[in-house]
Amino acid sequence: MISGSGEGTGSSDAEFTAKGLEPVLREACATAGLDYRGAELLRLGSNAVYRLTSLPVIVRIARDPAVEAEMARAVGVARWLEEQDFPATRVPASIAQPLVVGGLVATFWQSVQETEEYATVGELADLLRRLHWLEEPAFLGLPYFDPLAKLATSLEGLDGIPGEDRTFLEERAARLAKDYDRLDFVLPFGMIHGDANIGNILRHRDGHAVLIDLDGFALAPREWDLIQTAIFYDRYGWHTKAEYAEFVHRYGFDLMNWPGYETLADLRELMMVGWLGHQVATSERSAAEFARRVHSLRTGEGRDEWGPF
Repeated sequence: MISGSGEGTGSSDAEFTAKGLEPVLREACATAGLDYRGAELLRLGSNAVYRLTSLPVIVRIARDPAVEAEMARAVGVARWLEEQDFPATRVPASIAQPLVVGGLVATFWQSVQETEEYATVGELADLLRRLHWLEEPAFLGLPYFDPLAKLATSLEGLDGIPGEDRTFLEERAARLAKDYDRLDFVLPFGMIHGDANIGNILRHRDGHAVLIDLDGFALAPREWDLIQTAIFYDRYGWHTKAEYAEFVHRYGFDLMNWPGYETLADLRELMMVGWLGHQVATSERSAAEFARRVHSLRTGEGRDEWGPF
């Protein structure tokens, strides 16, 4: 999955590895009345993601123990979207969640299908257009999205990277903060997904596309939900010209024609690099990709060599 920007601020008793998380998974499933035996570990990043074999259920265990309120809000968003008949990941109605086990936060989601199949960027545009027409209810308590605060927290929490890289990223963030404050957004302010990209739209077993990873829902300029698809095409070549044209056609707005595009692109890109920086101490692949991206930011070259995460 192509990931966004996350940071860890708390602590837990469990080591965030497949072996260390097994007792957490076992206890969380027992509390929810589910059988964890045979669970398949799909992903180990900001979250450990498991697919149960006993029922079509996905279990997510967050790396950051401080996200209980955030995950409770995500569950609330999922239930509200179901009431709106909006195509998004669902939560089992019978499970009270989130659960805190071993200092970590576990949530349970209905499995979209038995294999992971991404939908298309055109379908992503359709869902974002539909989402952006919805008026969020006050009871969801959606926060205002503050990218500058989120980026600052992420950079402060970076461990295991060279000091010169940290200084470079902090100075770049400071320059972008000034540019961001001068942006004149043109799309309406309102509810956003917060991490809208091809990695967060899956094909349901019945064929339709659904949005997943709902914990980033917030209130912000809608440009934030378009920026990743634009830079995935424009900067990294992860989408083709035809795919991006389809996205623009179906959403109805080309972010790349907006004067603030480059600033928003630079800021979102820096958030992606900061997120990856949190994994350098535990993953050689992440460390190599982080070094590649920082070099690219320094030189302005090589963005087409970035690999999706």
